[in-house]
Amino acid sequence: MMSMHIHILTTGGTIDKVYFDAKSDYQIGSPVIERLLNEMSVSFDYSIQSLMRVDSLDMTDEHRQTLADAIQALPEGAKVLVTHGTDTMALSATYLGALQDKTVVFTGALQPAAFRDSDAIFNIGCALGALQAASPGAYVAMNGRLFKAGSVVKNLDANRFEPL
Repeated sequence: MMSMHIHILTTGGTIDKVYFDAKSDYQIGSPVIERLLNEMSVSFDYSIQSLMRVDSLDMTDEHRQTLADAIQALPEGAKVLVTHGTDTMALSATYLGALQDKTVVFTGALQPAAFRDSDAIFNIGCALGALQAASPGAYVAMNGRLFKAGSVVKNLDANRFEPL
């Protein structure tokens, strides 16, 4: 039986933030997802490609095109998990358009993975489950829900993702 392979593309964002001092000075560090997947003892093959280390508020269409090109280069039928900052995650998912030959799920964290109360592990777990069950297309998996690209917004006041 052929093992499932998941392609993981990282773009930065809060999930990978590392804080250095009491003034909340931070930098986007190395992707934390490999450590998290090892801790979760996943039973699928995966590869991780760090495309960029960008705060999503600084994400441009040039960055989104780099992401789109990386996804396009993957084989037909690929399952792709994208870690992304939450502020522009919905926009980046929509930018991919109507994917027909790959399944792409975006996820991230509202608190850095390094924080004890981070939602990172929960969101990654939900995204991985959704990725394996969803039809081809682009999605956002946050707050325990799966949203089709173009149908979700981040509610800044409530600090959660909701349907448009």
